[in-house]
Amino acid sequence: MDRRTLLALLPAAALAPTLLSPPGAGQAFAEGIDANAILNDPEAPVSGNAKGDLTIVAFLDYNCPFCKKSEPDLLRLVKADGRIRLVHKDWPILGDASVYGAQLALAAKYQGRYDAVHRALMAIPGHKIPKERMLEAVSAAGVDMARLEEDRKTHQAEIAALLQRNLDQADALGLQGTPVFLIGPLKVAAALDFDGFKQAVTQARARGRS
Repeated sequence: MDRRTLLALLPAAALAPTLLSPPGAGQAFAEGIDANAILNDPEAPVSGNAKGDLTIVAFLDYNCPFCKKSEPDLLRLVKADGRIRLVHKDWPILGDASVYGAQLALAAKYQGRYDAVHRALMAIPGHKIPKERMLEAVSAAGVDMARLEEDRKTHQAEIAALLQRNLDQADALGLQGTPVFLIGPLKVAAALDFDGFKQAVTQARARGRS
C-alpha cells in the first residue's frame, strides 16, 4: 500500500487534532509553489462566493470515504459563511473508477452541471465504487447523459490536462492522501466536521489579517 493510500485510510480523528491545535495547521504554500496556478486555474470548477474573502481548495477523490464524510459539512460551512470561494480539485488517486468519476464530473461542467454530478458522486456511500454505480448516480441527478458522454469524449484532452495539473500541484504541495483542504494560508490534511472547518476558517482569516 503506498503512502497516499495509507494516509487516505487513516482515521480522520487521529489526524485532525494535531493539524488544528497549536502551532496550527500546516502552511499551504511553501516557497517556490505557484499559488496563483492552484487558486485560479481557469478550468477548475468553482462554487460558493466567487468574490469571497477566503478561498478553500479541496483536493478530493470520489472513492475516498473521508472525503465523503467531510463533504456535507464543507458545503454547509460554505453556505452558512457566505464569503468563501470553493475551488474543486478532482484528484483521482484511488484507481481507474476514481479517474472515471472525475471525468464525469468535469465533463458535466460543460453543461453547467458540475456541482450536481459532484454531489451525486460524493453521496455514494463507501469506497471502491464501480464505474457502473457512478454512472447510475449521475444519471439519477438529472444530467443530460447523452451530452455528458459527448462532452467527455470531445473535451477528453482538456479534462486530462486539468487532471494532470491537479496531480502536479498536489505533488508540488507534498500531498500524500485525500482529503486535503487549502484553507487560505493553511493546509489541512484531514476529514473535518463543521466545527473543524469553522475553526480552520477563523484561523485562516486571522492569519490573513496579521
